[in-house]
Amino acid sequence: MTADNSSSGSRVDVVVIGGGAVGENVAGRTAAAGLDTVLVENSLIGGECSYWACMPSKALLHPGTALAAARSLPGAAEAVTGDLDAREVLARRNAFTSNWDDASQADWVRDAGIRLIRGTGTLTAPRDVQVRTGDGEVVHLHARFAVVLATGSYPTPPPIPGLDTVDYWTTREATSAQEVPQSLAVVGGGVAGTELAQAWARLGARVTLLARHDVLGSFPEPARALVKASLEADGVDLRLHCSPTGVRETGDGISLSLDDGDTVVAEKLLVATGRTPALAGLGLEKLIEDGALPADPKLADPRHGVLVTDPSGLAAGTDWLYAVGDAAGKVLLTHQGKYEARAAGSAIAARARGKLQGRPSDWSAEAATADERAVPQVVFTDPEVAQVGLDLPAARAAGFNASETALDIDVAGAALLRRDYSGWASMVVDEDRHVVLGMCFAGPGVSELLHAATIAVVGQVPLDRLWHAVPAYPTVSEVWLRLLEKYGL
Repeated sequence: MTADNSSSGSRVDVVVIGGGAVGENVAGRTAAAGLDTVLVENSLIGGECSYWACMPSKALLHPGTALAAARSLPGAAEAVTGDLDAREVLARRNAFTSNWDDASQADWVRDAGIRLIRGTGTLTAPRDVQVRTGDGEVVHLHARFAVVLATGSYPTPPPIPGLDTVDYWTTREATSAQEVPQSLAVVGGGVAGTELAQAWARLGARVTLLARHDVLGSFPEPARALVKASLEADGVDLRLHCSPTGVRETGDGISLSLDDGDTVVAEKLLVATGRTPALAGLGLEKLIEDGALPADPKLADPRHGVLVTDPSGLAAGTDWLYAVGDAAGKVLLTHQGKYEARAAGSAIAARARGKLQGRPSDWSAEAATADERAVPQVVFTDPEVAQVGLDLPAARAAGFNASETALDIDVAGAALLRRDYSGWASMVVDEDRHVVLGMCFAGPGVSELLHAATIAVVGQVPLDRLWHAVPAYPTVSEVWLRLLEKYGL
């Protein structure tokens, strides 16, 4: 049942601050283990992913991808007589966010046996949390076993002169807008900026994408090239290796001066240049000052402003404070944060029963070991980019005797999927153990190849055994066979 906000104090087993997808997963784990768990959230239950990130952005992208696929196939192409209906796309996006109503999420919390307090939580002492509710009441909680910070992250604006004087979009506004702007300038060539640039271009906006370096700079060049070609085909004006030097309002919209001397003017401006763990205002600084938490750098990493945690999420120098998801600053991806949350929840329950002391073993249920070398990530542009594990430079930097096998995706299943299918795949192998260290795929629909690759990396499946995993014909998965053949099997 929902916690009584009028309570002057309460001893509970676990307090989770942050009710996004990550916080829900921690709380669900500890509650299922029989621990009295309180979830504290001052906004919508479900967080960024449900309302302003993963779900609405993909709802904006997928209709355009489906239309492009249909237009590429004879027979289907002739049946396509128009462009995207932007109003219907936005309405479907609204439905995926439940129109920004979290009633169903709150029902899930209640049904899972988690107590919910709507308010802002602050640490006041070890294991003590003060929650200020929306109506001004204060609730004091003492956690017997754990306080978990699952507070997510917030957008990090770049230091562009004049940016603070204009009304610009962050990813929140870009995923929740109810009208298509005539023109949109996107600052940031990472995953969010690239995805949203394509989504709004396909919905009818004239989009200019500004990237300080290249688009999707952390991904291999052949994958980037495929995405850039598609963006340009959608009419996106790519301005690479340039940066804004100033921003101002004009009668025509928002004007950006660039370091190459050019100027870009757009009706709307989206700034998508990264995120920072949301740890400010939680009381950590005061606890450090009071000596209740270890001083820097044991607790807080001064380079990134994140808590240093073990694989279970336990903060260094404590036996009660955990950080997971974006708040932990390790891998800012929803699915990876939920994975960290499951590990943390299991560890909290195990420690509460006296079954876990110290650091958990790698690959145990209480350790988020995959954070180190088996993180899956998908860029949901069209074409998609899907990657897991280490690329060749990272593998060699980590000390592996590594090789890379790469090829274009040119199999029957791909040709059936689209007439103009273009794709690329790579496999990084540890030559000493003959296991896969990393995989990358680029092309339409390749996100569905990623979990098999993740299993191969996590399971350290020997290549001579992987050779016997026969891909069904005709599917895009046949690229696995072609990679192994090119490797020499």
